[in-house]
Amino acid sequence: MSKAENTRRLIIEKTSPIFNTKGYAGTSIQDIMGVTGFSKGCIYGNFENKDEVALAAFDYNHNKVNEHMKSRILATENSIERLLVYPHTYRNFFRYPYLQAGCPILNTATEADDTHPALRKKAESALDFWRTSIENQIKRGIARKEIGPDTDPTETAVVMISMIEGAFMQAKVLKRTKELTLAMDYLEKMILKLAM
Repeated sequence: MSKAENTRRLIIEKTSPIFNTKGYAGTSIQDIMGVTGFSKGCIYGNFENKDEVALAAFDYNHNKVNEHMKSRILATENSIERLLVYPHTYRNFFRYPYLQAGCPILNTATEADDTHPALRKKAESALDFWRTSIENQIKRGIARKEIGPDTDPTETAVVMISMIEGAFMQAKVLKRTKELTLAMDYLEKMILKLAM
C-alpha cells in the first residue's frame, strides 16, 4: 500500500465514527483534522471535499457492520439460526464499537433523505442490500425445509429491518435499551415461528 493510500485509509478509519455520531452536517473539517491529526491541505490532498470523505466513511461503517453480520451468519448452517443473528447482534449493540453511535444506515438515512442526495443514495443501496440478504436467507431456509413455505421473504425482511431500526432509534433517543430488548425479544419469537 502506498503512502497516499495509507493516508487515505487512515482518514476514512478515523473519521467514520465521527460521521456516524455527528452526521454529515455536524462534522466539520476541524473535526476531521482533530481526529486524524492531519492538516486541511493533507485531507484535501487525498479527498476532493468533505462529501467525498463522508461517502467513504459511510462505506467503511456499512462494511464493518456487514463483515460482522456475514461472519456470524456463515458460522451456522441452519436458516433460523442465521436469522437470529440479527436480534442477537442488535440487542447487544453496545459491544460493537461500530454500532455504538447507531446504525450507519439509519443515521445516514435520517439526515440525508432530503438534504444530501449522494449520501441518501448510499443509504438506499445499503438498505436494499440488507433486505436482499435477509430475503435470500429466507429463500434458502424454505428450499432447505427449515422455514415454512408460506413465508413471504420480502414481507419478513421489511418487518425485520423496520423492527431493528425502529428499536435502535428508540434506544439512541431514550438512552436506554429497554425498548430495544423488548423489540429484539419479539423479533426472536417471530423468527422462531418461521421454523417448519
